[in-house]
Amino acid sequence: MENARAPRFAPTALMLGNIVTGCSVLAPAGMLPELSAGLGVSIHAAGLLITFGAVTLCIGSPLTAWLTSRIERRLLLATTLAVLALGNLASAFAPDYASLLVIRLVMLAVGALYTPQAAGTAALIVPAGRRGSTIAYIFLGWSLAAAVGLPLITFIASRYGWRAAYGEIGALGCVSFLLLLLRLPAGLKGVPVDLKTWAEVGRSRTVLLLLAITMLQMSGQFVIFTFMGPLLKKLTDAGPDAIGMVFALYGVCGFLGVATATRIVDTRGAYRTSLLFTCLLLAGITGWAFGAGTFVLMAIAVAIWGLGFASTNSMQQVRLVAAAPPLASATVALNTSVLYIGQAVGSAIGGLLFAREHLHTLGFVAVGFVVLALILVVLTRPRPTAAAMA
Repeated sequence: MENARAPRFAPTALMLGNIVTGCSVLAPAGMLPELSAGLGVSIHAAGLLITFGAVTLCIGSPLTAWLTSRIERRLLLATTLAVLALGNLASAFAPDYASLLVIRLVMLAVGALYTPQAAGTAALIVPAGRRGSTIAYIFLGWSLAAAVGLPLITFIASRYGWRAAYGEIGALGCVSFLLLLLRLPAGLKGVPVDLKTWAEVGRSRTVLLLLAITMLQMSGQFVIFTFMGPLLKKLTDAGPDAIGMVFALYGVCGFLGVATATRIVDTRGAYRTSLLFTCLLLAGITGWAFGAGTFVLMAIAVAIWGLGFASTNSMQQVRLVAAAPPLASATVALNTSVLYIGQAVGSAIGGLLFAREHLHTLGFVAVGFVVLALILVVLTRPRPTAAAMA
């Protein structure tokens, strides 16, 4: 009976793991000023923690998917969460910038496993009819990482220092590790990923276009997101509490966006749901570009942007799984990889512009990326005869 009941709680355990993963990846964005001051480096250098971390993640995601595809999922995911927890706790005691960077790269090289494997595991524990909504639900973890995790990180770092913020994430990782062990059914194994699998992925035009959409969406967002706190400070003289409020608004709206996407995707289809939220994403980032310098306008823009930030990615996962179910382990891993490529590209471009004080230009560069993503979303509209594959 335990296995019969376990799937009801397993998606929640997987979702909580995504909160830890999201906080681990995004944490520096919530405390760049504290990291800069505490480690004696520039804001730009502190932002490189995100850029280099994203490079590690984009390489690690498909590589680890290939190397670990035959390992039982509960063991694999629990071990990954244990490494994330220990890595964050170790970060709290890092003596200098170089040590913190090395700890982060090692932690994220393993952490690259979690998000794609959690999405792939969801396909093993729920019926096909509930797969889309379950994957979207698991991605609520990333929304909650932004809605609750980032504001808490900003609050704790501004009052107690960046070391305390890393300690908070490490403690959360320990709790999530235990919950996953208790809730996820044992004996889950996906389809092994081999070189033939990657070759099949490369031959699918739809899959490649979907991966390009993910990269462009994420690049556009991280041009701004990596430096959102310092940009609000420089453009509007916002303090830590006001910046934390904007992060909270971003995350809460992200939560609402994914919750809405989860409810409508099984009836409206992943394509139309993806199109809707990509338009919201574009509207929000355009609002930021034109409202830069006015706190209220920027906060409203972030709220609209937030509705699309996590829901667009969860729809990408759903569309990839539906486009080629036998290749799901590989395509979801690749989607996560190109997501992190987007983070690396966006944060690197944003860092260069920020360092040169082109603060208003960041928004318009971000808009360009998202416009390209929207064009590709339209190009991947399913044909009527293949609507079920959307």
